[in-house]
Amino acid sequence: MNLFADIRALVIDCLDAMVAEGALPAGLSYDNVTAEPPRDAAHGDMATNAAMVLAKPAKAKPRDIAEALAAKLMADARVISAEVAGPGFLNLRLDPVIWQGLVAAVLEQGADFGRSDLGAGLKVNVEYVSANPTGPLHVGHTRGAVFGDALASLLDFAGYNVTREYYINDAGAQVDVLARSVYLRYLEAHGQDVAFVDGTYPGDYLVPVGQALKDKVGDAWVGQPESVWLAEAREFATEQMMDLIRADLKSLGVEMDLFYSEKSLYGTGQIEAAIGALEAGGLIYEGVLEPPKGKKPDDWEPREQTLFKSTEHGDDVDRPVKKSDGAWTYFAPDIAYHYNKVERGFDQLIDIFGADHGGYVKRMKAAVSALSGGRVPLDIKLCQLVKLYKNGEPFKMSKRAGTFVTLRNVVDQVGPDVTRFVMLTRKNDAPLDFDFDKVLEQSKDNPVFYVQYAHARVNSVLKKAKAAGIPVDDATLKTADLSVLDHDAELAVAKKLASFPRLIETAARTNEPHRVAFYLFELASEFHGLYHMGKNEEGLRSLQESNISLSQSKIALARSVSVVISAGLAILGVKPVDEMR
Repeated sequence: MNLFADIRALVIDCLDAMVAEGALPAGLSYDNVTAEPPRDAAHGDMATNAAMVLAKPAKAKPRDIAEALAAKLMADARVISAEVAGPGFLNLRLDPVIWQGLVAAVLEQGADFGRSDLGAGLKVNVEYVSANPTGPLHVGHTRGAVFGDALASLLDFAGYNVTREYYINDAGAQVDVLARSVYLRYLEAHGQDVAFVDGTYPGDYLVPVGQALKDKVGDAWVGQPESVWLAEAREFATEQMMDLIRADLKSLGVEMDLFYSEKSLYGTGQIEAAIGALEAGGLIYEGVLEPPKGKKPDDWEPREQTLFKSTEHGDDVDRPVKKSDGAWTYFAPDIAYHYNKVERGFDQLIDIFGADHGGYVKRMKAAVSALSGGRVPLDIKLCQLVKLYKNGEPFKMSKRAGTFVTLRNVVDQVGPDVTRFVMLTRKNDAPLDFDFDKVLEQSKDNPVFYVQYAHARVNSVLKKAKAAGIPVDDATLKTADLSVLDHDAELAVAKKLASFPRLIETAARTNEPHRVAFYLFELASEFHGLYHMGKNEEGLRSLQESNISLSQSKIALARSVSVVISAGLAILGVKPVDEMR
């Protein structure tokens, strides 16, 4: 039940009637006509820009259109007033019965309230985390994991067919470094003193991997050259790290549908096929690039390379796909991987990258545009850095030194639910401060607590009602007399509930799951405000002494709040709390 969509449909019906009467010309586009909350709630329940966007193509004054449209809208029983504001905006007030009926709709639909068919089953691939398999996931990966997972759930809730995917970078030089680092730990497991030369990974997380390698091959590789052990050690170490990464993700409640190996692209003709597809489109040539910005002429050695005409698809410069020595660049397998996604039939691709990959956005979008003939859009979301604080002091991270803060460190300290919610309290492209002390604080300033407390508070009301012998199951509550919910504070809660379906579609269109977290905080605020008013105004209390019917009506509103909070938290991957200690 999307009231905003319903009222927009009413506006369009009225516009069609005006066209039929000759008050508006035929052939007008309604694509930009909206029905949305007014900027100031005092102006009404909804506002429409219909007159403003249609005035120019209709060659009419906005206010003339608005006044005629207002008269049409007033004929509908749901609309009790339609007032023209400013140059031609139209503010609408709806009959309270509409908002009261919304409560019953929430209880009727339950966890499916707000679910949308916006996506119409379109296939969407969401690739996220995709960290190099050289160590445990750190806090930066945590943000990308939470954002990507919540986005995938949001899109699923909005009617898309979603695949969650992790791209394993297991073919680069960093995996050789990992193998050498594990070999050192292997030697250490045999009692040798080892030194980690610059460029290797000295973190203690590789100690058990070195021991596991010893358990597997014994002393067969001790003192042997790289040619004997490097390839097998690389595969073993990668598998061990991916097992660790999967366990880390699971502790956060993240489970992928597919782990795709970069290594599988080599020697299988897939890179060649992708570059061949670009070449068939006239987008591959041999050339010399201009010197990078900041390079002095004497620092630059011009070399002929195989280049992709990415500028023809929106990039700033053309990009090399093959080096002068004939080896593929790092970009080539990424092109092949995305070509694979296109060939798998996805209608939309979404990549979640760290902030340090900003320079990759245009070239990757250009590649997908070229490979799909512009059919498949690619949206790349960058997750900015997370700054960790504890006891007022910042945490320091250094992956090579092995002292970085891991995903598991964060989850172990505050739990997966708090971790996930806090990671979504800022838009993905804004820096995030994560204070271990504040995120566990029980105050209004902590959005995690505030939202969970609203859910727990409703649960407490339900328990008290049951103890008093009042039936409060959803089937009973949805048949309660909701017309008694006529106080402004009660209607404000109902109106906030009504905006949930619209919020879902807006968040899904923009790929912004943080909007759900923001909405839940606002809904919790409305409910807590109503609850506190009940301390001074008996008529607003959920439990009405000696009046079972009135109690059920009030509790129906409270219960609908917990239903929507639970649905919203599920999208974020957070479990609702029934009781606060």
